[in-house]
Order: sequence, then structure tokens, then C-alpha cells
Amino acid sequence: MRIAVIGTGYVGLVAGTCFAESGNNVVCLDIDEEKIRKLKAGVVPIYEPGLEELLKRNVADGRLTFTTNYADAIPNAQVAFIAVGTPPGEDGSADLRYVLSAAREVAKHMNGYMVIVDKSTVPVGTARKVMAAMKDATKHPFDVVSNPEFLKEGAAIDDFMKPDRVVIGAGSQRASEVMEELYGPFVRTGKPILMMDIESAELTKYAANAMLATRISFMNEIANICSRVGANVDMVRKGIGSDDRIGSRFLFAGVGYGGSCFPKDVKAVIKTSEEHDYDFKILKAVEAVNERQKSVLFDLVKKHFHGDLKGRKFAVWGLAFKPNTDDMREAPAVVVIEALLAAGAKVAACDPEAIEECKKRHLGDRMEYSKRPMDVLTGADALLLVTEWNEFRRPDFEQIKTLMKHPVIFDGRNVYPRKTLEKLGFTYYGIGC
Repeated sequence: MRIAVIGTGYVGLVAGTCFAESGNNVVCLDIDEEKIRKLKAGVVPIYEPGLEELLKRNVADGRLTFTTNYADAIPNAQVAFIAVGTPPGEDGSADLRYVLSAAREVAKHMNGYMVIVDKSTVPVGTARKVMAAMKDATKHPFDVVSNPEFLKEGAAIDDFMKPDRVVIGAGSQRASEVMEELYGPFVRTGKPILMMDIESAELTKYAANAMLATRISFMNEIANICSRVGANVDMVRKGIGSDDRIGSRFLFAGVGYGGSCFPKDVKAVIKTSEEHDYDFKILKAVEAVNERQKSVLFDLVKKHFHGDLKGRKFAVWGLAFKPNTDDMREAPAVVVIEALLAAGAKVAACDPEAIEECKKRHLGDRMEYSKRPMDVLTGADALLLVTEWNEFRRPDFEQIKTLMKHPVIFDGRNVYPRKTLEKLGFTYYGIGC
């Protein structure tokens, strides 16, 4: 098929590249001229394992191209994916101006029947708004489909190429058949393509992320209880995770969730509920617990040092909201570091991929940075593990001890073995263990 993808952010770039990899001719469009210039030169603006290699191969083979011009992308395309940003407003509602603007531009440039696919995470009712916007700008027939993405940052290529399920909300048989043909190569192992009404598809993505966020906040609440009663949250996690009604995923306690999806989607479900006169009390609690959890690590630091943090140096391992990405949106590390700096402390941070993102958009030059974990430890009063990158999991603790001023570790992801560290002379703090 000939496919247009509007938006070359995380979702659009991964989707466009993977569709090209399955043999389609894909044109990715973005209004950011600098981004398109870099993509044409093979420079990928995000860090995602495997994406750069896949992109370069499909560009070289002529299946993947980039443009800033709708006239180059839309005419003769069979499917157009709208994958532009939907930033949350202050009230938690999704900003649809970019989605609707893209829909109008597609309508102006289409020259025959097309399937327009909402790939961005959008609230219930968006497809109807897209239809209305397009009807005012074209006389050609079209269908609007909801096809939410379920990509985990750090594993997006595998998630797209080998999906657990493909969710498609369509209002016509014609559109359903086009989408089934397009996704056929990705579900040959028998994973389902779930056809449903448009509104159910729109809500499915929000419901999935809200459920996962709920599990995380629930376990963080359990961890906070564990620290008060002398229990170990890792033991509790194993005890409940072995129940196949519950399962073991998303049960790890820590310093809260972040990223581009969970915080935004929880807020969006709460806002949608309010718009329909429903008080979604569970999700309001999930959000409140998560915000509080981001401060737990700093609270432990403050308590250990009896509130005397001014002039002390703290090494922080991990800036991105999770491993294998440079994404720092809603990252717990930002909350922790801001609190340390506000208390008069000095911070030296290490992250394999997120340093430039941190400098540019979050913390600037207010602290030291290094991609080498040991470099930030010299003279540190304590080490704070915030993001569990693989390179942080099994460090040389003897070397760490010689570099630090005080052998104190605050483990925000419960990665390190308490007993081993205490035998080595470290003071260890975990989250609920």
C-alpha cells in the first residue's frame, strides 16, 4: 500500500518505519523542517533500540521517504495515519488542534477514497470531530478509523512488529478490510485483530494505560506500608504475582511512573469522566499517589542526613523515566533532583541516553553530567539510583565505596541486594524493602 504518516514523533516514526519494513511505500510528513532534514540524512531524533538501523535500510531501499509538504504525501495514498501530538491542557484534557489541523490538510489534498487513521492517543469522540472537520474540506469519500498504539518505549519495534493485539475501531466494512490487509503481516502468529466500534477503540488505549498505572500506584502504596510494618515489598510482589489472576507484570515498587503516556492518559480519563458527570475516584487516587511517590526518595535522603543537605554532593544514576529511552517527560528524576538542588545540595548525574534531553528541556547546567557512572561518584555523600538501566545493575561496589565520601545508597528501584551491601559496609535504603 501507499501510506502517509502525519507526524514524525515517537509513534509516527516507529509506525511509518515498521510499515515500510513490511513492504509498503510510506511517506512520513512533519511541519518541522529541521526534523525532516535530519531524517532525510538518516539522523533519528529519538533514541529507540533498533529504529535507526530499520529506518536507514528502508530509506535506502526507497520504501520510506520524508517531506514537509502534504501535496507530496497525500495524493494517491490509500491510508493516512494521523500521529501528531495531543498535549494535555492544564485541566487534563487532550489538545486536539494538531489532530484536526492535520485532518483538514489531508482532506484538502486527497484525490480519492482514503482511510484516515487516528493513531495518536485521543479521547472518545475524536473520530467524530475528525469526520466533521474533513467533510468541510473535501468531496471525496473517506472513512475515519481509530487504531490506538500500544508501544513501550525501549521495545517499540518488537511491540509493533509482533503485537499482542491490534485494536481497530471502524464504521464501515470497506475500512475494516483495508486495515486487516495492512496489519495482516504483523499477526501471522495468530495474535488477534480486534474489530470494534470507534468509541470503544478510542477508550481501550486509555483504559489499558490507566489499569497499568493503577497497578504501579497500588504497589507503591503497599511498599509504603511495608516500610512501616517491617515487611518486604519484593516478597509481597512475588506472593501476589504468582496468582495467575493477578500476574507478575507492573508490580514493581519504585519512585513512581513517568513518560509520555501514563500521566497524560490518566489525566485524560479523569477529564473525560468529568465531562460526562462521573467522578472517577480510583484514578484520582492513582494520580495523587504517583505524585507523592516521586518525593519518597528525597524524603529518605532528607531523613538520613537529618535535613542537613546544603553543600552535600549527591550522585544520581538515571535521568530518563525508564531504561532504553531518552524520554524525560514526567520523569521522577526531575522531581528528586529539583528537591535536592532546592535544599542547597550539589548533584552529579549519569544517564546513558538522556543527558542532552535533560540539559535542553529540564535541568540545564545546574548540575554536573557524565555518561560514565563512576565519574559522578567521587566525593559523593550518597548515591541515588532512579532509573534501572542495565549498566547500573551490577556495578563494582568495592570501587564505589572507595570513591564516595559516605557509603550510602538510596535505591529507588529495589535493584540492589540489601544484605550484600550491608556486609560491604554500605547503608542501604530501598522502597518498601
